[in-house]
Amino acid sequence: MPQSPQRKPALDVASKLAQAVALQQQGRLAEAEQRYGAILSAVPDQGDALHYLGLVKFVTGRFGEALQSIAAAMRAATPSPDVLLHYGLVLNALNRQAEAVESFDKSIALNPQFAQAHNNRAVLLAGMGRHDDALKSYRQALTITPNDPGLHFNHGNLLMDLGRSEEALACYDRAVALHPDYPEALCNRGVVLHALNRHGEAVASLDRAIALRPDIAEAHSNRGNALKSLKRFAEALASYDRAIGLRPSYAEAWCNRGTVLHELTRYDDAVASFGQALALQPDYAAAHSNLGATLHDLGRHDEALACYDRALAITPDYAEALCNRGATLSELMRHDEALANYDRALALQPDLPEAHWNEASLRLLTGDFARGWEEYEWRWKRDSLARTVRDFRRPLWRGDQPLEGKTILLHSEQGFGDSIQFCRYVPRIAARGARVLLEVEQPLQRLMRGLDGTADVIVKGAALPDFDLHCPLLSLPRGFATELASIPWDGPYLQAASADVAAWEQRLGSKGRPRIGLAWSGRTTHHRDHHRSIALRTLLRLLDLDATFVSLQKEVRAGDVAELHRHHEILQFADRLGDFADTAALIAALDLVITVDTSVAHLAGALGCPTWILLPYVPDWRWLLGRDSSPWYPSARLFRQDAGRDWTGVIAGVHEAARGLFADQAKPTDFK
Repeated sequence: MPQSPQRKPALDVASKLAQAVALQQQGRLAEAEQRYGAILSAVPDQGDALHYLGLVKFVTGRFGEALQSIAAAMRAATPSPDVLLHYGLVLNALNRQAEAVESFDKSIALNPQFAQAHNNRAVLLAGMGRHDDALKSYRQALTITPNDPGLHFNHGNLLMDLGRSEEALACYDRAVALHPDYPEALCNRGVVLHALNRHGEAVASLDRAIALRPDIAEAHSNRGNALKSLKRFAEALASYDRAIGLRPSYAEAWCNRGTVLHELTRYDDAVASFGQALALQPDYAAAHSNLGATLHDLGRHDEALACYDRALAITPDYAEALCNRGATLSELMRHDEALANYDRALALQPDLPEAHWNEASLRLLTGDFARGWEEYEWRWKRDSLARTVRDFRRPLWRGDQPLEGKTILLHSEQGFGDSIQFCRYVPRIAARGARVLLEVEQPLQRLMRGLDGTADVIVKGAALPDFDLHCPLLSLPRGFATELASIPWDGPYLQAASADVAAWEQRLGSKGRPRIGLAWSGRTTHHRDHHRSIALRTLLRLLDLDATFVSLQKEVRAGDVAELHRHHEILQFADRLGDFADTAALIAALDLVITVDTSVAHLAGALGCPTWILLPYVPDWRWLLGRDSSPWYPSARLFRQDAGRDWTGVIAGVHEAARGLFADQAKPTDFK
């Protein structure tokens, strides 16, 4: 009897499919792909094999093949929510976003509780700029799976991009609460804390992220941003360097590194860092603008303008670049153009503090006090002062509230010179019937006790008594609507104690010739210190004058120490200058003070002492332009740099003026 033909055993599709899926889950994608291929050779329309094969091709970057495979799976059988989800992901990878959204919608229609489809739909819609629809999808997904840290993370990312930092922070906090070891969430949490000006907390969050994942370049760069805001510049620089070490092509980190080097006054290094950012990303508008700001401080103004112009060619509505451009134009004395740039910047970004500040400084410099004082109130929004804003829980005096019978706190806010200049308003406040409490830094307290009109002088940081109103000292000119013609001056408003002056007279000895006080540098933290301060050697030409020279420097910079020691003809009393009352008494024993624009200039002017002030080509606004006298201090004479921005001519002018002044005296002791 003839035998029947031997039959091949039937392919066990379910078993083979399970094996292939297991390989895929293990990441053994090539082997999984071979298994799926074998299944499809036997059963070409096996839907699951087509689906999973499409996923392998998707994760290996073969998007076109992936789309074909998953589309075949959808033709082979009614597509499931999973298949429609994955089809949408492939469509998105192929930049076919509208079709991808449609596929996600079909997936959700089949399974409204499919959180993953809602999540992916939200991510896609956010990328398409459909933010409201994306937020709705996130909310729907979180209603279904409220304890999914990844969902909270994605939701937070969108809110962060929308500038809704508080809400984003809540999302990241929830993600971290659900998954404490979530470095990406900790990193982005640090970013929003930084945006909320909670810089210390930002650093702590980023440190946690870095401890979990030391190789996240963004975490190191963002840590640098937060440290920069805390003015911990050396640490910020180290963070940027670490980010760049992890990713040398990280243009943003190179740019931010440049801003820190700028803050450290390492301008040449900053230029190099910005240059590297631009080599990596030539159309990086912020790097062009920041490079311009550094070139500005290097005095390379034409190059700075070219940088701003490149930034604006890339981003025409770049308000910060317009603001920077205005500052450089102002430095070139092109005032109308500078104001036009500030106007354009503020039209684009009305709340840009730096543009308001720059406009205020320029208007005050040019004598436009009415608009200048108004704009100057924006100083409290600048980073340098925003951190110092205090909540007194009492109204701010703006000039229009009655003061009769009220107690008002007047408080210092910036440098010592500012307090000395504007405490002149205290007697006028008192004349309106107010009881005046004056809060100043400790080095000013003893001096200010002699100011007419003060009921009490309080050291900043001490407990405050009750008061009804408050006003920062530099807001008083606005409150009094001060114009050039109405600057308060009824004579010297600060005095040195007579006993202290007598002690200095005795210490200085018999006077056979005029006594001249010298001050050549101020605080290095002043934003224009590199313009106003000079090296001691610059003044040495004056030492051939027939005078006794006295240093009024309480602190001498390292570069001047050796020079000062070589010139014993300059008397030094730094160890005896405990506070400004001591300095005031020494100045009162002198015949003339020659000083750069620092607190000594204000103190000597407020005392009514003859004071010669050396000014850069573009001075601080309070010295105005084109005049050799000051409406703030009638005893002051101003010596200005010319357009060459060199101190040699200034010192020559001072030397000539001093020789002429000495020659006019009948005898040296008549100088005072």
